[in-house]
Amino acid sequence: MKSKTEQRQSCRVEFERGYPANMMAIDGTWRRGCTLMDVSDTGARLMVESSIKGLSLKEFFLLLSSPGLAYRRCQLAWVNGDQIGVTFLKQKPGKRKTGLER
Repeated sequence: MKSKTEQRQSCRVEFERGYPANMMAIDGTWRRGCTLMDVSDTGARLMVESSIKGLSLKEFFLLLSSPGLAYRRCQLAWVNGDQIGVTFLKQKPGKRKTGLER
């Protein structure tokens, strides 16, 4: 059986003290503080500040700035105590909104 590090397909950047962030439901019904511990092109490891029990983590946002302008769409990959692994979801192919459409 492969270890978690052997399964990774891209290099990770680890933050010595973590980077403060928030998790938020796609529909905005819940929000949880978290700390970004490491990140790659495909996912991240987060330390969650409060319980995630009962939250829908099939798809959610990882907010990287307080106004929410920098974010990634995620899904839960694994849970280990107060730490979780998330996989970044790619934007579905199709027309992107540019703000110029009428």
